[in-house]
Amino acid sequence: MSADRSALRRAIERGERDGGAIEFKERLTREVHLTDGRMESLVAQLRHRVLSGDGEATYVLGVTDDGGLAGVPPDAFSETMDVLSLLAEEADAHIADVETWSAGADGDGDDAGLVGLATVREGGMFEADDDHLVVGTAGHVDHGKSTLVGTLVTGRADDGQGGTRGFLDVQPHEVERGLSADLSYAVYGFAGDTDDDDTETADDDAIRMDNPHRKSDRARIVEEADRLVSFVDTVGHEPWLHTTIRGLVGQKLDYGLLVVAADDGPTATTREHLGILLATDLPTIVAITKADAVTDDRLAAVEREVESTLRNAGQTPLLLDRHGVDVAVAEVGDGVVPVVRTSAVTKEGVDTLDRLFETLPKRVTPEREAFRMYVDRSYKVTGVGAVASGTVNSGTVEAGDELLLGPMADGSFREVEVRSIEMHYHRVDKAKAGRIVGIALKGVDEAEIERGMALVPRDADPDPVREFDAEVMVLNHPTRIREGYEPVVHVETVSEAAAFEPAGGRLLPGDTGRTRVRFKFRPYLIEEGQRFVFREGSSKGVGTVRDVDPDGSTGPDESGESRDGA
Repeated sequence: MSADRSALRRAIERGERDGGAIEFKERLTREVHLTDGRMESLVAQLRHRVLSGDGEATYVLGVTDDGGLAGVPPDAFSETMDVLSLLAEEADAHIADVETWSAGADGDGDDAGLVGLATVREGGMFEADDDHLVVGTAGHVDHGKSTLVGTLVTGRADDGQGGTRGFLDVQPHEVERGLSADLSYAVYGFAGDTDDDDTETADDDAIRMDNPHRKSDRARIVEEADRLVSFVDTVGHEPWLHTTIRGLVGQKLDYGLLVVAADDGPTATTREHLGILLATDLPTIVAITKADAVTDDRLAAVEREVESTLRNAGQTPLLLDRHGVDVAVAEVGDGVVPVVRTSAVTKEGVDTLDRLFETLPKRVTPEREAFRMYVDRSYKVTGVGAVASGTVNSGTVEAGDELLLGPMADGSFREVEVRSIEMHYHRVDKAKAGRIVGIALKGVDEAEIERGMALVPRDADPDPVREFDAEVMVLNHPTRIREGYEPVVHVETVSEAAAFEPAGGRLLPGDTGRTRVRFKFRPYLIEEGQRFVFREGSSKGVGTVRDVDPDGSTGPDESGESRDGA
C-alpha cells in the first residue's frame, strides 16, 4: 500500500462535482452494476467524467457519496476493479493506474478495508505489434553492461562513474505497487520506417526514456514506438551465474549482447557467457566497452583478443567499423558475431548499436499455436491479487482466458482465470509470443505460485515430467560425470536439482552424449527440443531434451515418499 495518503486526501477534498472529473464509488459488483440499463448508465457516466477531465478521470473507490472512508474488503475491492475495467472498456477507455490504502484513519489496519484511486484514461488498452526485439545482455562484472544499456535507452552520455547505470536500478515500490512483470530492465524504441542507409543516423527515429524510474515513461515508449527493444539483464559475478542462465535460458530472446571492457579484455567469465549464448543458439553481438578509457593501441589489442576468443569458439568475428551495419544485419548468427567499439562516456558506437537494433530482424522460430508461459516470478498487488510474470513462450493470451497453472508438487494443475495483463506498466488487451508480461490471476493465491510453473489453456491436458532423456555437452568438469551426479538444471524458468544417469556410465569434459535426467523433488512441464544449462560448482554444460517420460512425472522423491505426502 502507498504510505502517502495526500493524493487520496486531495481527491476527496475536491469532491464530486457536475462537470468534474472525479467520481466516488463505494463498491461495484457484477450482479448489480453490470445489469442491462445500469451498465449503460455507468458507462455514460464514466465517459462524461473522462471528457470533463480532458481525457482523464479519477475514481475514488471505497468511499461514500459524501467522501467518507467506508473501506472495501480486498476480495470486494478486486471485484470492484474488475467491474470498473469492464465499464472503462465499454467507454473506450482504460485503467492506467491504481493506488490503494487502508481505510483506517491513520493508514493502519487492513481490517478496516481498502480505499483506492483509479486513474481512468481515454483510449482502449494498448495492443503491441510483433516488432519487439528482446536482447539478453551478458558479460563480466564491471565491464559496463548496465552503463552502456543506460546510455542506449536514455541517449545520455555517462559521467565516467557509471551514472547511467543508476537509471536501471530496480525500484522496490514499483514491484510492490505496480502490476508489472518488468523482467527486462530497460526498454527503448524507434518510430517510423527503418532506414537502410548505413550513413544515416538512427537517433532521429529513436524514442528514449527521460526517466526510466518513472513507469509512465516506460508506458510512453511502448505506446509510441513502432519497434520496441527490451534488454533482459544478467549478472556478471561468477557466484550468481545461475541468474545469468535464468535470463538467457528462461526468456524468449532474439539476440545476445556480450560486453567486454577495453581496460580488462576477455575473461574466463566472458568465455563462459559466450559459450552459454552460443550453446543456446542465440545470435550474438559483442560490444567492446570503455573505449575512451584506454589508448588506441590497447583498444586494438583487445579487439584482437575478442576476435581470437570468437574464433576459438568456432565463430567468425565481423568488425562493424570495417563492414558496416547492413552486412552485420545480413550475416549475424550462423557462426558470425558482429563486434563494435563503444563508450558510454563519449557515446562512440551508440549510434551504430541504435541502427543495428533498429534493423535487426525479429527471430522467427517454429512454435506451437497454443498459449504457454513459464512463470519467472510472482507477487501480490493489493486490489488486484496474485500476479504471475514471465515471457509468453507461444500463442496468445487475453483477459478473461481460462487457464491451467502448474504443475503443483503432486503433478496437478490449478484452474485460474486471467484478470488482466500488463507489459512495461502499460495495460494490454492481449499478449503474443515474445512479450514480457504480468498476468493477474483469479483462482489462486500468490503463495501457491512458484517459478518454473507454466500457464497453459484449460483444455491443454498437460503431462508433467519428472524425468527425461537428453543430449548434453560438458563444457567444464574437473573429472568425469558418473551416475548420480546432481547438478542444478535450468530449463525455461525451472531451476531444480536433478540426477544424471549417463549412457555408457560416464561423460568426460568436452564430451557430447546421452543421459537420463531426473528432477530430484518435483515434476515440471518439459517437452522435447527444449534447451537447458546445467551447473554444479565449477562444472557446467548444456543440453537438449530428446525424449520425455510422462510415466515418471509424479514419482517419489529421494526419500521414497511422494511430494504431496500420500
